[in-house]
Parts: sequence; structure tokens; C-alpha cells
Amino acid sequence: MVPEPTFELTVRQREILSHVVREYVATGQPVGSKHLVEQASLSVSPSTVRNELAELEARGLLMHPHTSAGRLPTERGYRFYADELLARGEPRTGTFPFDLSALRREVDAALQATTEMLSSVTRLLALVSAPSLETTTVRHVEVLVLQPRTVMVVVITSTGRVTKRIFTFDAVVDPGLANWAREYLNERLVGVRLGSARLRRQLDDPSVTGGERSFLDVVRPAFVQLIDTEQRLFVGDTAGLLDEVPDRELVLYRHVLATLEKRAELLEILGQALDPRRPFVRVGGDFDHPAFHDVALVGASYGLTNRVLGAVSLLGPVRMDYDKAIRTVRGAAHELSRFVEEVYEDN
Repeated sequence: MVPEPTFELTVRQREILSHVVREYVATGQPVGSKHLVEQASLSVSPSTVRNELAELEARGLLMHPHTSAGRLPTERGYRFYADELLARGEPRTGTFPFDLSALRREVDAALQATTEMLSSVTRLLALVSAPSLETTTVRHVEVLVLQPRTVMVVVITSTGRVTKRIFTFDAVVDPGLANWAREYLNERLVGVRLGSARLRRQLDDPSVTGGERSFLDVVRPAFVQLIDTEQRLFVGDTAGLLDEVPDRELVLYRHVLATLEKRAELLEILGQALDPRRPFVRVGGDFDHPAFHDVALVGASYGLTNRVLGAVSLLGPVRMDYDKAIRTVRGAAHELSRFVEEVYEDN
């Protein structure tokens, strides 16, 4: 994306632009100067408003579809408006209207519940990226003999995530050896971060020799070679989203839903945009991929004091309620950060 030129607007121009954006988001109809004076209680004449609208249009912030029609925001206008909202900082209120404490320490359940609530509250497509597997610690290990020479290792992480790996041995596995491995691995690895140097040292204990050493060497990849290193993406209720979309917006929302096929690109965008200090907004042309040129993404990071774990975001048409979207993702990210702080406190 080529950076746009920066420019200053007067207080009145900012106010008028803000009114145009909010009115167009609410109605989907171009906004005229007379309507602005009447509905926005502007203390200036319609002719003054027309002049300001013309100036905003000259700067590429507004456009009008027909000579006699009112104005509507351009992509640049939406972006300018959203940046103004972001610059206001944290509001005094606006917590996410959902209590995650009942989910205890199950992060995956909290992420899914958050996406569903976000979609319900905003009628936008909610996306929440999960912490990567490498950020979690081992909560419990099971070693199960499935067949005489086949063993499955189940690892339950601190976030409630479950991974399963199956290993085939050259000889029949002694059930007693499998039981020993389960007890040993739980004793040594619970509370240790997956893929970490400390975990590798625990697995390389020189006091373990013979058959026990051979067994641990086979199942070692379940803990150090993570097969699902890509962050997962939790998605809100897409079917319910379309149920309440006006007919004139169905095409736009179908395009929004189609972008879900580009999950890798979405995760990359979320990763690049993460800023622990404030929410972010990406509008249309901000995206390199053409599949996203008709959509906007509003998000905020969540995590620990010194570590970002993921992002809470809303994907929708460029004509979205940015004010509500920013406040909602900020509140949801705050609640998720509080939730994961307890889960990760011993990491």
C-alpha cells in the first residue's frame, strides 16, 4: 500500500466529515447539506456547509454519485474518520458485555464464545486468532497403547487445547513401559512450555537409559516438533450474520464471507497489525490482497503485559460503524487479556 498524503482539517471540516460518515453508515443514502444543517444542528448556513463539503470532496474524503445528490465517504474518508476515533484513546467505559469467568481456564472455549458474542453484538464477522501452540504449557499427558506396536500420545495444554500424535514401534510395546512413560512425562513436563529448551532438557535426562530411553526418543516429537504451529482462527456465527443483513447488502456480506477462504492472509494481516498500545483499522486498499479491497478490518490485540497472544477483530463492509466496532473489540480484547492472564500466570 502506498502511504497517503497527510493533511489538516479544520474543526468544522472534521465535524462535518464525521456527521457524513455516521449518517451514511446509518442510512446508506448520500448526505446533503440541508440535511446536515437540520439533523446535525450545525450553526452555519447550508451554503457554508456546501462549500465545506466541496473542500472535503476536493481532498478525496467525500464523493457524490450524481451532480444533484448528496455526498458519501470515500475509502480515504472512512480511514480518516477511523484514525480520528483511534486517536481518542481508551474510553472510560465500554467493557465487553460478556463474563468469561464461568469458562474457567479453557482458553479455546473463551475464544469461541467471544467470537459468537462479537458477531451478535455488531452484526459483523468476528475473528479471533488463538495463541500459538508454542506459547502454552503442558497440563497433562496420556500415553495409550492402541495396538501391540502402536502408541498414541495425548497432550493437553494449559489453554485446554488437545494434540494427539500416533507412533509406531519396531517391536511390541510393553503396557508397563507405556504406563511408566505416562507417569514420567507428567512428573517432568507439566507446567513446562511446549517446544522450549527446558522441555528438551527434561526429555534428555541422562539418568534414563535402556528401554525407557528408547521409548522417550520415539515419542519425543509430540513435544518438540509441533505439527500445528500456525495460529488458529475462531470465527463467529456466519449463518446467523446473513439472516439479518438487508437485501441491498447481501452481495457485500457474501464477499466478506468469501474472504474467509484466505485465512492464511487474514492471520498474516492480524500479525502485522498487532499493536499492544491501541486498536487498529485496515480499510480496503490497506490490504495487498485484492480479495480484501471491499472490506474493512477493525481489531485489537490481547495477551499478557509483556506478550501479545492474538487479536480480536471484526471484518465487514467498508461502510461499517467504526465507532462501535472499535469500542467493542477494545472491550473484548481487555476481557480476554484478563482471562488469559490467569491461565498463563505460571508460564
